[in-house]
Amino acid sequence: MPNFTCRVAGENGRVAVRSLLATSAEECRKSLEAEGVLVLSVHRDWRVLEAQGIRFGRKIKDKDFILFNQELVALIRSGYPILRSLDAISGRLKNVYLKELLNKVAGEVRLGKALSEAFQPYEKTFGTVYAASLMAGERSGNLPGALTRYVAYAKTISQTRSRVRSALAYPTILLVFAFILFGILVNFILPRFAGFYQDFQAQLPGITRLLMSVSTAVNAHWYVIPAVLSLLVLFYLSRRKRPDFRLRLDGLKLHVPYGKGIWLESSVAVFCRTLGLLLEAGITLLQSIGIAIQSVPNAWVSRGMATVPDSIKNGEGLSDSLAKTGTLPPLALDMIRVGETSANLQGMLGDVADFYDERIRVKIDTLVSLIEPVVIIFMGLVVAGMLLAIYLPIFNVIRITR
Repeated sequence: MPNFTCRVAGENGRVAVRSLLATSAEECRKSLEAEGVLVLSVHRDWRVLEAQGIRFGRKIKDKDFILFNQELVALIRSGYPILRSLDAISGRLKNVYLKELLNKVAGEVRLGKALSEAFQPYEKTFGTVYAASLMAGERSGNLPGALTRYVAYAKTISQTRSRVRSALAYPTILLVFAFILFGILVNFILPRFAGFYQDFQAQLPGITRLLMSVSTAVNAHWYVIPAVLSLLVLFYLSRRKRPDFRLRLDGLKLHVPYGKGIWLESSVAVFCRTLGLLLEAGITLLQSIGIAIQSVPNAWVSRGMATVPDSIKNGEGLSDSLAKTGTLPPLALDMIRVGETSANLQGMLGDVADFYDERIRVKIDTLVSLIEPVVIIFMGLVVAGMLLAIYLPIFNVIRITR
């Protein structure tokens, strides 16, 4: 649906600029006039492009969605009706895709649906945890409280993801720079020295001959590298949403040295935090456990927990059901068992999540501190090898010309 930028004048005569989604400029104008405002101009917002049915920027950032929920909680607590709150928030949003979805949700609420029912079709976009939190808040009559707990949960998950990305950014930049440097040397510097060495008929060392061969092959078949990389990227993009491909990929992650602990403990932390949130919101254990399993980021771990709901139905406890799967670490199982016996399962699940979040932070910091010197040493070896390959033959040339 196209986005239109409109200049309108209210009853007090003040001119404002509003952004609205509509099928046409005429529909946009009629919609605004129905609100009792004077429409001065309507223009299509071409910053939102559509090409072959694919809209660019169709992504909702975590911070945008968290901010939306914070504003929604504040408006509901101040006495605003839900429908009026949705309209007020969507009118100020800059993320066009989020605005479009909220307008659709507001339309469903206007037809008489509950907020959780209106968000149900967009469960894949906003997550099952969010839909469950809305439902629990409506059933308990404390929607602001449920949303507040969800905001705290979403902030923690988002901070963990940001921490991982920022920690890996610097080593990634170093690796990319190392490969760019290697490519420049092989493609532009070594070929110039090759003609110089041939003129003097100098005996080339083995490292120089090796790099000359690589340089010649790369220059002759340079198009192979971008072609292979493009095929790999296309293969990944076409397969990444397939459940079987994601399952195999996540299974391989759990066999990576040192990375296994990070991915496994991250899954444990998300599972425990989600389950604790849902139980605190008043959802039953059987309903909560299914949603919490779906929220686990690693598909292999999630599949391993698939039998837990059936075990709980058969009368087994949560800790015993999880122990049978073999996916959770013994410490997490012991802490959950203590929470069950002390009737403080929600609080203990939060403690488990906090504990493993801290372990992940320490492991990531340690990994980054190890990666940085390794990458620097690798770059130093590459540069040293290139310098040896270039300057060793020069010494031979000097010896010949004497």
